[in-house]
Amino acid sequence: MPTTRQRLRRVFLSFFLAIPAAVTWHGPARAHERLHVQWTSDRVLNAVAVADNGRTFISFPYWGGGGSGPTVAEIDAGGQPHAFPDARWNHPDGTRDDLQPFVRVNALRIGPDGLLWVVDSGNANVGGPPSPHNGAPARLLAFDITTGRVAHAISLRAASTPHSYMDDIRFHGDTIFVTDAGDPALVVVNLSTGAQRRVLAHDRSTTDDRPMYAEGRMLIAHGRQVRIHADQLEVSPDGQKLYFQPSSGPMWVVPTAALENPTLSAADLSHAVTLFHDTPTTGGTAIDGDGNLYVSDVNRLSILRITPQGKTTTLIHDRRLVWADAMWIDSHGMLWIPAVQLDRTATFQPDGVSRLHLPVAIYTMDLHLKPVR
Repeated sequence: MPTTRQRLRRVFLSFFLAIPAAVTWHGPARAHERLHVQWTSDRVLNAVAVADNGRTFISFPYWGGGGSGPTVAEIDAGGQPHAFPDARWNHPDGTRDDLQPFVRVNALRIGPDGLLWVVDSGNANVGGPPSPHNGAPARLLAFDITTGRVAHAISLRAASTPHSYMDDIRFHGDTIFVTDAGDPALVVVNLSTGAQRRVLAHDRSTTDDRPMYAEGRMLIAHGRQVRIHADQLEVSPDGQKLYFQPSSGPMWVVPTAALENPTLSAADLSHAVTLFHDTPTTGGTAIDGDGNLYVSDVNRLSILRITPQGKTTTLIHDRRLVWADAMWIDSHGMLWIPAVQLDRTATFQPDGVSRLHLPVAIYTMDLHLKPVR
């Protein structure tokens, strides 16, 4: 007659063998590795930034779905979004200057200066026809989050082409780095002098030359494969390196000193760029104070952690992480992950029909990371 231990062993084996082969058994999840639902929205968002005092800001892309509302919003203590800095900035009023209301906000970040920086792509249309020369140019806008006043309004017209789509932003001292996802390049802006330079234009490192995949499907828009050129970027904690990539990957790295040297030839700058990691199709990234990169794999619904030495592990795999976009590490070491279903919007469907499953969500993981400021 089987002993109690033998009976328990048979029960365990029958349960274990019943797990589908495609599932990896990791044992009980530790509490700090679980996703926490921080906020949900019936509109598609694409970025989150949390100030050190806890104020939370989000932006909504123009190609999203789920109704109308502000382009940039602050989430109050009760979880309600309010137009930031005010209603006027979030509603077209017919003006046509550097201080006109938001046109098409693609990214927002709280910079090392504590300002909320917004990338307004203007009339650009990612994946669509080129923008008109006389349309609203791309801008960088920086707001004092205490007063709501504009601290900087920088037109990127001088660094743009008719095919440009200014995408995302990072900082190094007085230098601002911007990715051009429409006409492959990086844009280097000197905040002190106002000088703007397009660098690595149509370089292999800025050009998306391979298919993008999300949830097992190749992305198609306007009847063609989606091409999102220079997109994600992160500056190393010591400020010496810029990591960047097209949305399809791979990820490259270049010394910031090379990017900031206006006398360096295009060929020499290109030679200074090296391949860092063969990343998958990516929605968003983050970097912690130890130099570890967090990269979303939108095809496998995962977040990868890549060390400065290039060693990769899967931080989390979860079917809820549908197109994890621009992530954020707050002052408490929490990783914020917007899972925004961008690939399900009408823009990225071959038949132009939205397949969103609202609401979308922002998740957090309490990882006790070291933030970069």
